Amino acid sequence: MTRNAHAGAGNGPGTGRTRRRTARLLAVVAGLCALALGLSGCVTVTLPSGGSSPNSQNQPGGLSSEAPAALKDYYGQSVKWSSCEHGASCASVRVPTDYANPGGGSIELALIKIPATGRSKGSLFINPGGPGGSGYDFVNESAQWILSDTMRSNYDLIGFDPRGVKRSAPVSCLTDQQRDAQRAEYFDPSTADGLAKSIQEQRDTNEACQQKTGPVLAHVDTESAARDLDIMRAALGNTKLDYLGYSYGTFLGSTYATLFPDRVGRMVLDGALDATLTQSQLTIGQAKAFERSLRVFVEWCQRNSGCPLSDGVDAGISRIQRLMDSYAENPPQANDGRVVTVASFVSGLIVPLYSSSSWPNLRQALASALVGDPSPMMQLADFGADRDSQGKYTSNSTFAFNAINCLDYSVDSNPEAMKKEATELEKVSPTLGKYMAYGGIACEGLKTTGIRKVAPASYSGKAPIVVIGTTGDPATPYEWAGNLRKQLGNASLLTWEGEGHTAYGRAGDCITNAVDDYFVKGTVPDDGMRCS
Repeated sequence: MTRNAHAGAGNGPGTGRTRRRTARLLAVVAGLCALALGLSGCVTVTLPSGGSSPNSQNQPGGLSSEAPAALKDYYGQSVKWSSCEHGASCASVRVPTDYANPGGGSIELALIKIPATGRSKGSLFINPGGPGGSGYDFVNESAQWILSDTMRSNYDLIGFDPRGVKRSAPVSCLTDQQRDAQRAEYFDPSTADGLAKSIQEQRDTNEACQQKTGPVLAHVDTESAARDLDIMRAALGNTKLDYLGYSYGTFLGSTYATLFPDRVGRMVLDGALDATLTQSQLTIGQAKAFERSLRVFVEWCQRNSGCPLSDGVDAGISRIQRLMDSYAENPPQANDGRVVTVASFVSGLIVPLYSSSSWPNLRQALASALVGDPSPMMQLADFGADRDSQGKYTSNSTFAFNAINCLDYSVDSNPEAMKKEATELEKVSPTLGKYMAYGGIACEGLKTTGIRKVAPASYSGKAPIVVIGTTGDPATPYEWAGNLRKQLGNASLLTWEGEGHTAYGRAGDCITNAVDDYFVKGTVPDDGMRCS
């Protein structure tokens, strides 16, 4: 199933523009998935601007005067825009491969700009999530559906591929044929033989990544990406950074705010990641949240016609579990002849949980699977893996995701430690936990890992930041938003009482107006404001 086919499907709430906006948000917000084995990949405060934005005052050329001596050439570079697709402009910005050795080589980051439809206040940088999501694609393909007319009238929208992602020194590992072959296999890591095979497969993949990607593979960490963001800001002539980050993009944003507090302009972090969590804590938190979301889906399904799950939520969940067991024991073939492993089934199950507007797709796919047709479930898994209907993988998000996480987090590959975590995962998520376990092997074979010390975000800037949390978010549980708001200090928590991952662009007028008023007028929503 292609992105467009999936985006146009479904009978979720809302009509016309709302449904299209929601589906496209699902299509490009690469939600923060667990680093798991086998899963493929609203009294206001007003800013001191009097209503006009001081954050993105454009200056000609770069801003080298604010740069450390070793980075002056990078900060002072002039960006040369050229016309490209959909009436947009494209450019590249040069950044050092290794910030510890700025003179040791550089890479190019790809940017795209869609000019404001009205009088521009400046640049709005956007990151859709991941890690591994393409901000270039997000702005190019989806901005007209996700961002409001007000935002598009007031800002030049800037999309960029972070280092390691798609067009920006991408992490490269396997061919499309090799990816298909890998997805056609599943080794049960809870067995000695399955764990050994899983480790070897991951080691082989990571060694291929090192060989094909080169030295930059050791430098695709989030701190480096945040430093890149500051060079992009300066190169575009912006004295402050205005930024919208979804999911993992909230981690990139909070990292930037920690490093460059005085350069934060207006920043919205939607679907927040708690910077204090270890990889194990992240995975357990997500497993619990996805299990809850699956139960909410089943409850919704049973209230509506055409549901293949009956006799209450527990019975519905049990039927899904039995179906998963059958895929593990005897994986069927899709209409195109590909094997649908239990890992692909789980991926197909998880993807529609990111947005309630996609629940009808999941209902239909489960109905088909229960009568022996696994193809719709495989189409959902393909959608999550960025594989189009012609068999082409349209992004490197799976590989970038793993490479970035392996630098940002330390994982424990000790078999006993992984077994203990697996027990906890199955306790909090009886349906999905097993398939989110043994993520400790993800970094096998990589030469450089775990370079970030887990620590809270720390922000001393004067510009208030807005953090958005969704009460039914399966990928970034709601409590993480509250935790990040506390870490930042000078911030407001805006809550959407809804289901799915992230809020702005799909949660209705309350969230939209609060965010728009913040960016355009400088009106900060009350800390604790709630929308439903």
